[in-house]
Amino acid sequence: MPRILTGITPSGTLHIGNYFGAMRPAIELQAGGDAFYFIADYHSLTAVTDPVERRAYTQGIALDWLACGLDPAKAVFWRQSDVPQVCELTWLLGSLTPMGLLERAHSYKDKTAKGISPNFGLFAYPVLMAADILLYDTNVVPVGRDQKQHLEMTRDIAIKYNQTYGETFVVPEERIAEEVAVIPGLDGQKMSKSYGNTIEIFGDEKALRKKVMGIVMDSRTPQEPKPDAEKNLAIQLLKFVAPAEVAVDFENRLRAGGLGYGDLKKALFEHYWSCFAPYRAKRAELAASPDYVEQVLRDGAQRAHAVAEKTMARALKACGLR
Repeated sequence: MPRILTGITPSGTLHIGNYFGAMRPAIELQAGGDAFYFIADYHSLTAVTDPVERRAYTQGIALDWLACGLDPAKAVFWRQSDVPQVCELTWLLGSLTPMGLLERAHSYKDKTAKGISPNFGLFAYPVLMAADILLYDTNVVPVGRDQKQHLEMTRDIAIKYNQTYGETFVVPEERIAEEVAVIPGLDGQKMSKSYGNTIEIFGDEKALRKKVMGIVMDSRTPQEPKPDAEKNLAIQLLKFVAPAEVAVDFENRLRAGGLGYGDLKKALFEHYWSCFAPYRAKRAELAASPDYVEQVLRDGAQRAHAVAEKTMARALKACGLR
């Protein structure tokens, strides 16, 4: 059976873009029996400099994944930094990675264009991501469309290493769910912690309601028909959190005229809040058992470490370091 791998960076509070774009597809795939999911705390070093904050985000992500349905009996779940071979492999891969390949990375260019301070970690992100994937003999990586290029770069790096030193790494394939490839944020851009336009999975009800009700709409009156209703941001988000027939009904009402934007946003919030209610209850239960959560991560790290050791032995021998 193919090995599935995905990771998520603890650089902020998880949002529904993370859930629908990465978490839910990954959790659905764990039923296949060979799923590897990790908290990418090394990656967070490019965005978070407060160690207390990083630990809190890491703990929060562990709770979020387990609350949303990750089953440690079906998937290997660990902290990236608990298997430090990933950094060793990053150097091996980076020593063969052309600068031009990294300079073409859309993510690096997009983030620096938005004022995020460039650093080596941000620039070399695709190499560490490649190490994350190749270290575990990964066959399939579920990614959003925004990560497609990075997965292609991982493939290029793996092929380059194999061509240089002989067959060493499994060359992974991507898996993109087109209907959830990019989740729009509150400003219409891709939902991202970096852009501050998120709706958190878990959080204060009053604050989240205020966020949703603050979505900016156009100046058309409620009575005016909206022939472009499918482009409305609230409608787009409603399709993720409400039953299909409910979303279609609101879209048709908006298109016909007579539905106010305030009522639409109220409906969006209520369906969003209801959608994640079972996960909020589970998260509260897990938060009361921190020792259990920590043990899950430690057990996952042991299982991941066993695979990583074998891969590193191959890679080191292939390049002449062993």
